[in-house]
Amino acid sequence: MGFWENKRVLITGGAGFLGSFVAQRLKDRACANVFVPRSKEYNLVEMEAVRRVYRDSAPDIVIHLAARVGGIGANQANPGRFFYDNLMMGVQMMEVGRQVGIEKFVAIGTICAYPKFTPVPFKEEDLWNGYPEETNAPYGLAKKMLLVQSQAYRQQYGFNAIYLLPVNLYGPGDNFDPESSHVGPALIKKIVDAMGGKEATLQRIHQPDRPNRSNRLFRPDQPIIVWGTGKATREFLYVEDAAEGILLATEKHNKPDPINLGAGFEITIRGLVELIAKVINFEGEIIWDSSKPDGQPRRMLDVSKAEKEFGFKATTPFEEGLKKTIDWYICARETK
Repeated sequence: MGFWENKRVLITGGAGFLGSFVAQRLKDRACANVFVPRSKEYNLVEMEAVRRVYRDSAPDIVIHLAARVGGIGANQANPGRFFYDNLMMGVQMMEVGRQVGIEKFVAIGTICAYPKFTPVPFKEEDLWNGYPEETNAPYGLAKKMLLVQSQAYRQQYGFNAIYLLPVNLYGPGDNFDPESSHVGPALIKKIVDAMGGKEATLQRIHQPDRPNRSNRLFRPDQPIIVWGTGKATREFLYVEDAAEGILLATEKHNKPDPINLGAGFEITIRGLVELIAKVINFEGEIIWDSSKPDGQPRRMLDVSKAEKEFGFKATTPFEEGLKKTIDWYICARETK
């Protein structure tokens, strides 16, 4: 707790999915000076806005979460924008932070920075052993440049920047927009939207043994179409665990080496669909559209360094976190 006393913290992207949980965890740590810029007031792709956000917040620590992100479809449709916006935001935020002499810069990378055929589990040492998966390479490489910049600035200027590599996140408040969401929320939306009303769906999840028609397996008239073959694997980290990992790294990690943040497991996309269906008692037809890309064949991180360097270990069981995420989406869907 003492680490945060009297610290002024700037969280870019602090109003977003992950950022809101990081901001809350900072409040729990009694950090009273947290500045969360909004994108409509500070377009961090522009240098003038970056300089202004530093003037307005006068931070000791910057946690750079702001990013232009999306799933496979969004990356395929916007490779140039994803590259440019993410590169410019990161490079300029770190450069001005160096110029004004902040104490620490926490750069958040992405698992998309890893080579397409990285051996599982992904070790930080493998980060440069190949080109990223093509559908999200521009985004992954733009975020990867923050590692190069952080190490170069540490070497030349003694600038304390660290670089974290989180795996796919999930949890309440995630982005469920089908045009830009990642695989987890996209699949939850497809299946839950086929289920009907809020009360019946929640009852299926939380009272599956209750003798009521609404708890029976649900079979919609129309099939659900899922991209790919279902064979690709992914790892998922609950958003609250990710927020805790970022703050532990901010408190305790002061080295140039990149560090993975993950839960240390993998599940196939087919297995993920089956698990979501199990949670909400769904037994509709699922069609796999193999004309669409799978993305990276496998994803699972070696998470041993995070535990060794700053004591981070994910604690939320995947099915438990999935239920919380589904509950949140069902309630949010009904309020729109």
